[in-house]
Amino acid sequence: MNKIIETFIERKDDLFKALIQHVSISLTALIIAVIIALPLAIFFSRYKKGAEFILQVTSVLQTIPSLALLGLLIPFVGIGTTPALIALIIYALLPIFQSTYIGLSEIDPSLEEAGTAFGMSRMQKLVKFELPIAMPVIISGIRTALVLIIGTATLAALVGAGGLGSFILLGIDRNDPSLTIIGATCSALLAIIFSSFIKFLQNKSFKTIILVMLSFILLISGGVLVKNINNRQAKTITIAGKLGAEPEIIINMYKELIEEENPNVDVKLKENFGKTSFLFNALKAGQIDIYPEFTGTVLESLVDVPHETKIDKSAEGTYKLAKELLKKEDNMAYLEPMEYENTYALAVKKEFADSNNLKDISDLKKISQNLKGGFTLEFIDREDGLKGIEKTYNIGIPSVQSMEPALRYQAINKGDINLIDAYSTDSEIRQYNLVTLKDDKGIFPAYQGAPLMTQKFKDANPEVVKALDMLAGRVTEDQMIEMNYQVNVKGRKTHDVAHDYLVKEGLVGEKK
Repeated sequence: MNKIIETFIERKDDLFKALIQHVSISLTALIIAVIIALPLAIFFSRYKKGAEFILQVTSVLQTIPSLALLGLLIPFVGIGTTPALIALIIYALLPIFQSTYIGLSEIDPSLEEAGTAFGMSRMQKLVKFELPIAMPVIISGIRTALVLIIGTATLAALVGAGGLGSFILLGIDRNDPSLTIIGATCSALLAIIFSSFIKFLQNKSFKTIILVMLSFILLISGGVLVKNINNRQAKTITIAGKLGAEPEIIINMYKELIEEENPNVDVKLKENFGKTSFLFNALKAGQIDIYPEFTGTVLESLVDVPHETKIDKSAEGTYKLAKELLKKEDNMAYLEPMEYENTYALAVKKEFADSNNLKDISDLKKISQNLKGGFTLEFIDREDGLKGIEKTYNIGIPSVQSMEPALRYQAINKGDINLIDAYSTDSEIRQYNLVTLKDDKGIFPAYQGAPLMTQKFKDANPEVVKALDMLAGRVTEDQMIEMNYQVNVKGRKTHDVAHDYLVKEGLVGEKK
């Protein structure tokens, strides 16, 4: 409990910002969903077959996993608030449409006949008694939609939209339960508070409910306008990073170097943004300007390497080919990489390695029947990952589970699994007393991190390129391991660790 209170106090400003983001995106999605679903339900309340079709469509849409939906939207609408809003609106349509349709369909037919007898038009009947009578059922559907939206909005952090999900993801990645508890608890409290407020409106007049909705629309519109005005006041460069402490440290280095070289530039960071494909699609869509990518990942996941190409797996050869194909296929600019390699590795507990005399990956074959693997989804699907291991080393692993990066370390530490994929600079290797097995058949290519951007951005921002080139050939493997350890184990902030390195190397001055 003391740890949770300390974390809450330390990160209260970040929490307030995340709360505002979460509330804003949730209420915006709800209002847009109401504006879409309510008129549709009113129109189809007299056409049963049409209503059933709409219900079927919205039901199917709601079955699409939220993470898959976000991934499908990014190539079309980019990253940030837009894909998150679209996904949340889609999930909210069914309960709002369904409740409105049911509420209107169950009105006593005699009331309709009476209204017609008094000469009321369709609109007059709708406003005078149909909507007021159906309103309790409609509000019930809106409550359900809002609770669903607030819970699902935690995934918005994966596409750079912020919100309380950033606390949850960061807690999982850093193995810090207090961050996860704070994010999850605040999300649950938001759902309870807003659900109670909507329930309060359930017995209010139709005019009062409309007035409240219009007030929310004006409030949100005003906030968006102010945000857009503020964004126009300075040139902004957006840098994103993948999940984990290491990408966060690197992009903080990028930020400080760029701002040191160009004081008039405002660098905005999107930390713990998500998977490789999310970032690359966001870069192509112009939603971000720069992100650090590894040379081996480029060849395996981002470009099409011609079959006749003989791949030089050395650091220099991998970078040269990656740079060439990025330029050719997507007109991307790939700057000079840092020194260290964060290559893939297979890791086991030291006592497991000692008891089974494991030194090389080839040694796993003799105990393959006892292996229980926990790997990231990306590693499982890559040719230089599990597929390549099984093919090149002729090793069959009978039990394989897919896990998020941070969770696989927790699982091997508890003994639930005995083999994981790792990165050679992970601090957890030191933290959990693991050893990495030698890649004796050379399946893993070189993995050096370097800034990736569009050629258009590079040409327009030579001062940014100059700043980032200061990291070329710098940062050793030992330095990166130590920085990761300082963040993941010692609990230091990434921007402080990044700053200390830059000062030590003479790249920036001390903070005043």
